[in-house]
Amino acid sequence: MILQKQFYLRDDVVQVSKDLLGKFLVTEIDGKRTSGMITETEAYRGLDDKACHAYNNRRTKRTETMFREGGRAYVYLCYGIHHLFNVVVGEEGVANAVLIRAIEPVDNIPVIQKRRKIDKLKPQLTAGPGVMSKALGIKTILDGTTLLTKLNTIWIEDRGIQIEEVDIQAAPRIGVDYAEECAEWPWRFYIKNSRWVSKK
Repeated sequence: MILQKQFYLRDDVVQVSKDLLGKFLVTEIDGKRTSGMITETEAYRGLDDKACHAYNNRRTKRTETMFREGGRAYVYLCYGIHHLFNVVVGEEGVANAVLIRAIEPVDNIPVIQKRRKIDKLKPQLTAGPGVMSKALGIKTILDGTTLLTKLNTIWIEDRGIQIEEVDIQAAPRIGVDYAEECAEWPWRFYIKNSRWVSKK
């Protein structure tokens, strides 16, 4: 079942980050449907999080998508190379988002392998936000796309897998050393014992 709007409109971006673990990120690009179970996420909060692009409610051309109503894709280019996929969370104007860092590939794995040019089924396929987006065909052209309908190219499904709190590991986020005290916030979440998790 596709996740509904109310899932995304909650104001607690940390809780949404945890709740996205075990959900399935699905894309349909060029007629090819691929998917994976979300295994790792990071929470970002616009108001007071110095690691967030929209910290202190900073509005720019890039961050404008974050201020839209929850349930949309926020996709940006990192280092001019990697297309990073985020889920916009909260009411319009809030600027919270969850970065999807890794998935365990599930549907149409041969297509995922071809996109990544990797023959073997191993974590390097989809563990890390840049490679994950490449594996699913996600690019910045999808920025602002609603996640609320299968008529679009990207959405998130609940397939009945429940990740319990005891099976979730919290840790500091990766690559945000510039964010002063916020760099130490334990806002990165991943499924314990999953090998489909990015390495710091």
